Amino acid sequence: MKNAIKTLIIFMLALPCTRTMAGSLSISVSPGEFTIEKALQEARLRRLHGEDGTPVLQLQPGTYRLSQPVVIRPEDNGTRIVGGDGVILSGGVQITGWRKKGRLWVADVPLWNGRPLEFRQLWVNGRKAVRARDVPVSMPNGSDPFEQMNRILSVDKEKETIYIPRSAVANSQFSILNSQFPELVLHEMWCVANLRIKDITPLPQQRGEGGGSVALTFHNPESHIHFMHPWPSPMVTPDGKHNSAFYLTGALELLDEPGEWHLDAREQRLYYMPLNDEDMTTAEVIAPALETLLQVEGTPDEPVSDVTLEGITFCHSTWLRPSLMGHAPLQAGMYMTEAYKIRPQISRPNGDHKLDNQGWVGRPAAAVEVNCADRFSLSACTFEHCASTALDYHIYISGGTVSNCRFQDIGGTAILAGSFGPEGHEAHKPYDPSDRRELCTGLVIDGNRIDDAANEDWGCLGIGAGFVRNISITNNEISNVSYTGISLGWGWNQQTCAMANNLVRGNYIQHYARHNYDCAGIYTLGSQPHTFIEENVIDSIYSPSYVHDPNHWFYLYTDEGSSYITVRNNWTPCEKFLQNANGPGCTWENNGPQCLRRKQ
Repeated sequence: MKNAIKTLIIFMLALPCTRTMAGSLSISVSPGEFTIEKALQEARLRRLHGEDGTPVLQLQPGTYRLSQPVVIRPEDNGTRIVGGDGVILSGGVQITGWRKKGRLWVADVPLWNGRPLEFRQLWVNGRKAVRARDVPVSMPNGSDPFEQMNRILSVDKEKETIYIPRSAVANSQFSILNSQFPELVLHEMWCVANLRIKDITPLPQQRGEGGGSVALTFHNPESHIHFMHPWPSPMVTPDGKHNSAFYLTGALELLDEPGEWHLDAREQRLYYMPLNDEDMTTAEVIAPALETLLQVEGTPDEPVSDVTLEGITFCHSTWLRPSLMGHAPLQAGMYMTEAYKIRPQISRPNGDHKLDNQGWVGRPAAAVEVNCADRFSLSACTFEHCASTALDYHIYISGGTVSNCRFQDIGGTAILAGSFGPEGHEAHKPYDPSDRRELCTGLVIDGNRIDDAANEDWGCLGIGAGFVRNISITNNEISNVSYTGISLGWGWNQQTCAMANNLVRGNYIQHYARHNYDCAGIYTLGSQPHTFIEENVIDSIYSPSYVHDPNHWFYLYTDEGSSYITVRNNWTPCEKFLQNANGPGCTWENNGPQCLRRKQ
């Protein structure tokens, strides 16, 4: 016991801890051996030994490379973690030792935490490189390179097979025999699916068929889920002009342009074709290793309370599910774990559409994940180079603010809030848990800047909120999003549920729907009494040619079951709105170009 006490005293005396003001305990943290985890532990120990005051962890400039998520617990209540310029929490691994091999450069991928490292993103000198694909990296006229995507020919759901033009694989000499883990990324109405290719079978050419066709089959679990569910689905139209677009990725044979890379996961080698101005002997190349960088974990009865993060940059988080299990999404980035059609359709109460399918969803990974927290807040933080969701306030959330933060280069949704139903909850049922603490309530999302979101999973959002109450989404600027700017609500029904008293006000949304339609600047679902969408400005939608329906986009869109929502005083260039299968109590007032609140 004496030795243990002596060790504790030596450990505590060695730590850089000073009191900077009455009632405040400041701990200085620098990149290196004295980690953020150790600093949190030191603050807990000092509290346990009777010291009073608010712990303040002052992070010194530098990159904190994480081997596991930083975890904030109820024992850290009241703590401030303060950064500033140059304070970076990174889940990335540097790739070095590049050597030239023909037109390509190759490097050995190091083990990470004793295991082979797998990743789907790469950043070179701070720029996101392109995972090798059959679509150009860029176009000389600055147009969307995805306009060059091929289109499927047909779908056989019974055989779980998609037929594509033979030219789509012949042009790239793409072969399942010498490609380890090829993928089909398939455009489906308001989502994209990532399907891992199991087999590629050229078919005998039929008269009048042109260049012939190829049959693709896929791995499970995504194959079974994808072909069982009806919505969203790959499109096949009579004239073929609006058949679903797709691109191929995950093969070294596709690496044919500067700026592209490929990971040979079996051999643990990384291949890259540099841009003209890149010197691989000095380039900083970072691959992401962690999906979650910081995790807030309280319990329903003992939440994390009154913790604030200020001035911290979170970057280089990964997204591995498509490589492990594929990705068959329902909407808003929520992936399906099971889904199927219902025949005949089932009538539902309250005038809702007949139910033609059932489905259950899971939730994507997040760089910062918050559960069981009261008044957990972030201010002036930066999220960049995140492959999936950036910031996620999930369940048992009360209060808290996200203010003046910047989100840039986000693969999924920038800010996600509230449950979209537990994994055991069927997606079309109203959700109203008996323990209301489970909900996300009172969260304020204000004054944030979101640019270039949903660039990996095109069906994601600028800001997404599920079953939430008393949430305020105000004064945010959202631009360059692949789908919808702000989505509020969940559940395709008008029955009373957990949602109420939400506010979306004063946001500026521009250049949205970069890749997907059936969208809006602001979109709602479900019954939300006393909810207001007001004084927002929505402008400048993208017009990709490969969307499933070129007219099915809107500035404001109250979708199935939307009820008791007031939509008023929103500026849009014209009155392109949709009220689809709404319930009672929705009010629309003074929306359109006549509203004088246009942002200059």
